[in-house]
Amino acid sequence: MTDLTHLTKTRFDNLPLDPLLLKGLADMGFTHCTPIQSEALPRALAGGDVAGQAQTGTGKTAAFLLATLQYLITHPANPQRLPQQPRALILAPTRELAVQIHRDAIPLNKHTGFRLGLIYGGSDYQKQQQHITDGVDILIGTPGRLIDFHRQKLYDLKALQVIVMDEADRMFDLGFIRDIRYLLRRMPSPEKRLGLLFSATLSHRVLELSYEHMNDPELIRIDPEKMTVDEVRQGIYYVADDEKIPLLLGILNTMNAHRTIVFVNTKRAAEQLYNWLEGNDYKTAVLSGDVPQKKRLQLLENFSQGKLPILIATDVAARGLHIPDVSHVINFDLPQDSEDYVHRIGRTARLGAEGDAISFACERYSYSLPDIENYIGRKIPMHTVTPDLLATLKPPVKKKRDRLPQTRHARKPQSQRRPRNKGMSRDR
Repeated sequence: MTDLTHLTKTRFDNLPLDPLLLKGLADMGFTHCTPIQSEALPRALAGGDVAGQAQTGTGKTAAFLLATLQYLITHPANPQRLPQQPRALILAPTRELAVQIHRDAIPLNKHTGFRLGLIYGGSDYQKQQQHITDGVDILIGTPGRLIDFHRQKLYDLKALQVIVMDEADRMFDLGFIRDIRYLLRRMPSPEKRLGLLFSATLSHRVLELSYEHMNDPELIRIDPEKMTVDEVRQGIYYVADDEKIPLLLGILNTMNAHRTIVFVNTKRAAEQLYNWLEGNDYKTAVLSGDVPQKKRLQLLENFSQGKLPILIATDVAARGLHIPDVSHVINFDLPQDSEDYVHRIGRTARLGAEGDAISFACERYSYSLPDIENYIGRKIPMHTVTPDLLATLKPPVKKKRDRLPQTRHARKPQSQRRPRNKGMSRDR
């Protein structure tokens, strides 16, 4: 973090942080706070609840992790607490975000030694059961599997000291709010714990949740009127539907696409785009909701390490993921929701870096553009589609991309599958 243009003058070592946490920050090269950290941490470190809003990629995760770890250091656990009673619970709406939070927590927790637990649906059922049985201090997970294990009495929340709700607006979007309230009702009352809620938007429904289940939280908004970061160079091409593939390949041919995310609106579009890119000698992969969890995590790992230069994604990848050094985001399909545009382009230019966001306004999705520009409060600069940008195409590959079995039905007959409880979340 040597580039301080996106940071404040507030130093971490000027905050009441334990030396063990400062050592972890020093190991990571972090010296100064981002705006959301400088505003939220003083309140949270003093033991006050926080409901925070900031642009994506501005350090919200580190803010709530530091506050959680500091609270556990300065507030010893009840001597009668059992190993299966976590001291802190961090809720995330998606598996990928839960994995990312856990990954970010490891270096910050390096010198404090709290036991971290990661719980999410889709894989490692028995392994995660055993992890909880062995005991955890900080439990990070998605709502469905957390409720599953809670109903099995593998753990309880009676000794909980900190609750964190990350991407709270996404919790609503994915229909998890009933599950969230299920867990909140089984914790100590708000005045007996630290409550932290972070979200890209503090909508009325998110604020209602904070007032209902938190102890007089302080609302902290960072630049709410500026919905996209200045470091993202945005541009838009007005393009006919049959020119989208040639234009995409022409743009890819003119730039160093070492780490590029191409967003589409449907899984079918992702499959078709994959076939075209593979047929035109671009190594790529698809990240969508039906990709099995192990495969999904491996794709993200390969992309993060630079082994995979292009990732085709639906909006499952738009929120919460911190992938370093994403150089370009291309909206092959304009999103139909304005907030999704902000979250998509927020995958680049994270933590002060620069990046490019290129969008196609095609015949099918261009109607979304006025709402998007109204939402972000600016016109997106227009680029011209010149003949030299329309690439000559090779044929697409004829077979679909190789995938692992995608559904429970493919892996296990109906008669062998466990019955689901009504109202259970789909991320178990």
